[in-house]
Amino acid sequence: MTLSNAWFPTLIVTPVLVPMIGTVLTLIMGRYPRFQRMVTISAITVAFVAACLLLYLTNRDGTYALHIGGWDSKGGDVGPLGVTLVADQLSALMLVVSTAVLLCVMLYAVGQGIRDGTTEQPVSIFLPTYLLLCTGVCNAFLAGDMFNLFVSFEVLLAASFVLLTLGASADRVRAGVSYVMVSMVSSLVFLAGIAFAYAATGTLNLAEMAVRLEDVPDGTKGALYAVLLVAFGIKAAVFPLSTWLPDSYPTAPAPVTAVFAGLLTKVGVYAIIRAHTLLFPGGSMDRVLLVAGLLTMLVGIFGAIAQSDIKRLLSFTLVSHIGYMIFGIALSTEFGLSSAIYYVAHHILVQTTLFLVVGLIERQAGSASLRRLGGLAASPLLAALFLIPALNLGGIPPFSGFIGKVALIEAGVQDGSVLAWTLVAGSVVTSLLTLYVVARVWTKAFWRPRADAPEGDLADAGPAALLGGDDDDVAYDDRADVGRMPIGMVIPTIAMVGAGIILTLWAGPIFEFTDQAAADLTDSSIYLNAVLGGDR
Repeated sequence: MTLSNAWFPTLIVTPVLVPMIGTVLTLIMGRYPRFQRMVTISAITVAFVAACLLLYLTNRDGTYALHIGGWDSKGGDVGPLGVTLVADQLSALMLVVSTAVLLCVMLYAVGQGIRDGTTEQPVSIFLPTYLLLCTGVCNAFLAGDMFNLFVSFEVLLAASFVLLTLGASADRVRAGVSYVMVSMVSSLVFLAGIAFAYAATGTLNLAEMAVRLEDVPDGTKGALYAVLLVAFGIKAAVFPLSTWLPDSYPTAPAPVTAVFAGLLTKVGVYAIIRAHTLLFPGGSMDRVLLVAGLLTMLVGIFGAIAQSDIKRLLSFTLVSHIGYMIFGIALSTEFGLSSAIYYVAHHILVQTTLFLVVGLIERQAGSASLRRLGGLAASPLLAALFLIPALNLGGIPPFSGFIGKVALIEAGVQDGSVLAWTLVAGSVVTSLLTLYVVARVWTKAFWRPRADAPEGDLADAGPAALLGGDDDDVAYDDRADVGRMPIGMVIPTIAMVGAGIILTLWAGPIFEFTDQAAADLTDSSIYLNAVLGGDR
């Protein structure tokens, strides 16, 4: 037995099992916030290290599968109820990026809590719920059967609802109810898709399902794929299933909004990639996905132009840039898929960073509204922390946003179809409008004097935190002590900015990795052999 084979069963369960154990421990020790913080940071750090090792091993040795309970030994069949965890290059990359983001956001939240004091903040609920969210995210990326993926979505739903409604303010509860209603619809559609898939194939294991779907009539396969795309499209915020997101995310605390924006929609994108490459190869829904990708880009960015609150503006850009990922997936080429995977990693890092910066802006200026902001360039650190990821999001060279968009455009040009060329044009327009949006934030919030802002004399009375800030407006000079940025919030933000720069500096090796990941996804026999064994 090689070293990698000996360690693999432990490594593949670690990103799921350790945060789950941490959830239980932090719930039990709810009266000891310092112990809770230690357990939470330790659990996510262990998950991150395990994800890095999985990334190394999958890059070196290929795809791994672990059949929980020995289902692979039952008559040569994994069984309809068996739970399988699968780690390939795509899932390992998603785990590394996701756990890194979860760790930085947690450090940011801890820094904010230490600065504000924790006696009145619901950290006893926040920390275990955050670990539960981490468990759901990691399990979704490793799930090798459809029902386990469904369970991951439900864990995410439960955790995200609690995080979204922390403090129980009217706005947060209203947003949380809307979010839960939409998510429940998505879950019901997904559950119906699972039932249809099981009726058609007699299994829920993704690998076995992929094999048996080859004998299912094309009409049935098309209908099943459409049902799953609706479920996953809601999770990923693909137009026209995206209207819920801008009304839900901006009401949450900065750490919650950051992790939601960075990760939750990408779980839906990941599920679309799996379905598109493993279960339904052949491009039967490519035209639908291309049109959806184009509309997602344009509708999202036009919505962002109309916003005056930075959180809502970034929420619309989040929706818009999901369209780039759908564009790459729908091309059904290795290069298009590789570009989409790179862009997913880029967008997780950049979008999370920008929402963390907005939290710092709220601390520094007492608001996130462009009607009240101005003069933030007086803080060079804050200006740099915003400018770098903003330019990255806008696709300015040489940042990773530019590299990812150029790769997607090149993949569209290689396709050569009229629809692909339309997506190329839409991508360019969306990128230019994104640059306009972030430039508008820069000129109004950073360059102009605050005295020139329409409501520049007003600010929130208290800093926004887990319970929410004081919604009462006060004179800017009379606001509570929110003018200084806590070092515990600044350092994780700097780390996130650095991660985005690393994605730029190592774009060549990372693209080599995503190229191989795309090749493995395109050749489904690699996944099937790892899960089912034999020569598939």
